[in-house]
Amino acid sequence: MKFLDIAMEKARSLGADYADIRIQKTQTEIIYLRNMSLKNTSLHELYGYGIRVFKNGAWGFAHSNVFNEDAVVKTVERAYALATQSGRLKYGDGLKLATERAYIDTYRTPWCIDPFTVPLSEKVEMMLEVNKTLLGYEAIKRAMFMLECTKDEKLFASTLGSRLDLTNLYIEPAFTATAVTGDDSQSRSFRDGGVAAGWEYINNLNLIEKAEKVAEEAIMKVNADSLGAEERRTLVLDPIHMSLTMHESVGHPTELDRVLGWEADFAGISFATPEKLSNFQYGSKIVNFVADNTLPCGLATAGYDDDGVPNQKWYIVKDGILREYGTTRDTAPLLNLGMSRGCNRATYYFDFPINRIPNLYLEPGKVELSPNELIADCDDAIYIEGQGSFSIDQHRVNFQFGGDMFWEIKKGKKVRPLKKLIYKSNNPEFWNSVDAICDQRYFRTFGVTNCGKGQPGQRGRMTHGGATARFRNIRVGGSQ
Repeated sequence: MKFLDIAMEKARSLGADYADIRIQKTQTEIIYLRNMSLKNTSLHELYGYGIRVFKNGAWGFAHSNVFNEDAVVKTVERAYALATQSGRLKYGDGLKLATERAYIDTYRTPWCIDPFTVPLSEKVEMMLEVNKTLLGYEAIKRAMFMLECTKDEKLFASTLGSRLDLTNLYIEPAFTATAVTGDDSQSRSFRDGGVAAGWEYINNLNLIEKAEKVAEEAIMKVNADSLGAEERRTLVLDPIHMSLTMHESVGHPTELDRVLGWEADFAGISFATPEKLSNFQYGSKIVNFVADNTLPCGLATAGYDDDGVPNQKWYIVKDGILREYGTTRDTAPLLNLGMSRGCNRATYYFDFPINRIPNLYLEPGKVELSPNELIADCDDAIYIEGQGSFSIDQHRVNFQFGGDMFWEIKKGKKVRPLKKLIYKSNNPEFWNSVDAICDQRYFRTFGVTNCGKGQPGQRGRMTHGGATARFRNIRVGGSQ
């Protein structure tokens, strides 16, 4: 596209040390259904371009949605002016950018059926069938279904000479059943998170069967007992539940901008500071956290980040030891890292790219182990499925998590459902308590589509995963 060349030529003529442009179109469709009633449908598109200029160790950024030569040139000039002004205010020598080379490439999320070609009526009919199934149970008084489809198309160019054509798409279905008894109500949800795939993902989900299970477990939950006072117990956590725990207690603390204290006013900084690299026991020796932006169907699997750095795979924690962070071109040099890990992403064209969590998962165990075998080896434990409430401190150390479904385990068997339960722990006590992880056959992922960060706030996406794991001696008890 000619505007890419116009922008880069103008940036060079002004004397920019580096510059890039993202021309980005983002389409989002959201459908919300409650109790057989369509409450909302929205389809919106944001289209424009954002231009970054790097000069004398500082950034300038400007954006526009006007597509003509004059507007593009003026946007580059605004970004350049901001960079030069920022350069006068910088601390010390200012920022440096990690080495990177130019790429000319195309990346497209693999999909068979574009969800934006599926008629709205077909989507709503599918959602109504799920709602009808949930409400077919007398105790279910509220049934909700939210469906989101997003397609993100980008053209990227930089003064390094890169030219990238990137198209990413994801889809996220989620529904909830709420059961009511005389004095209580409890909900159970189907939530697998977002998946980088087309409508064929929905067609293969067998949502009616999942709705029946969700409704039955919501009823089971509302009639369940609460757990008593807090005690130290064994915990068994399913992969969907652990995805939230690792997001908050491993993903955010290893974003290098939080480690450096650049990001502090939205969910805090990090205890995982650089002097801990290669010597801090983050987890037990069987704990390996892999950052993998090449993960199939992963939401951060986007070809390249918004620095023009290609997707990569590396260890954040290896054999329990903190090994590395998620980095960008302007944070990596601060730790004398030669290259960025490609974790710089913006939400829309008018957003400045920021350090984001990559796809991050707990590596499955290397010894064959099923969830049933793991549970059979528990004398007295709690099993948690799905995601619930959470809270974590500003240094990402102390935390508590709830869940979506709870079971008591006695002598190797699930003996009864429970409700209103939370556990409390801290980094690194929690991850050092892991003594068993199921094998690759039981690995599952959860795509986060609403990770909030930045001021002004941006919405990021990434995928987490793991296999069912066991944690010893964790504080677990009933809640309200």
